[in-house]
Amino acid sequence: MARQLPFGNFNFRVLVNNDEVIGGFSDVSGLNAEVNVAEYRAGNSAENHAMKIPGVHKFENVTLKRGIVDSASFWEWMTEVWNTGPLAKRDVRVEMLDEAHNGVQQWVLKGATPVKYTGPSLSGSGGTEVAMEEFSIAYDKLEFTQLAS
Repeated sequence: MARQLPFGNFNFRVLVNNDEVIGGFSDVSGLNAEVNVAEYRAGNSAENHAMKIPGVHKFENVTLKRGIVDSASFWEWMTEVWNTGPLAKRDVRVEMLDEAHNGVQQWVLKGATPVKYTGPSLSGSGGTEVAMEEFSIAYDKLEFTQLAS
């Protein structure tokens, strides 16, 4: 039987190299892929129709936002990128979960590297605001897999 309700966008996890959870994120954005298309017209006859030919693929950086809990593993990865460059590339998996915490679909960022870190805004005024960190990740290729129907 087909599912009647859409999956909630609030139930997900992010893993590096398909096994290490790198944090509890409140937001993942930028799962976008774009293909530039060039138009090509063969010959010079009015009867020839234009063909659209896919060209360069473009992937937007993915941004991860979360409340600060423990970001040591992410910092270790970022330090490795600074020290070794492309040798530090990893695969990052963003997995959407159903209400029972079973994976239903996933996006794999192939050849990913952290490219930006934004620290929390710190204020001594007190209150109940959560300190938020933000990480941006660049990647070479995006793969999608449907895990459940």
